Amino acid sequence: MPKAKKDAKKATFYLGNEVIKKLEDYCSDTGLSKTVAVERFIEKAVNEHNSKKTKVSQNEHD
Repeated sequence: MPKAKKDAKKATFYLGNEVIKKLEDYCSDTGLSKTVAVERFIEKAVNEHNSKKTKVSQNEHD
């Protein structure tokens, strides 16, 4: 049975050769696809950013 299609949009961008090498090494070590690895990195970075932004906003109200 085929995998269900992911609800997604295509993103095309260039990454520096050093970044690509690090990503490929990471994926080789973890067994993750580049897509899954990049999705996880972006989710983590955005969540951390939003968490810090919320803390700053809360401190301004104190």
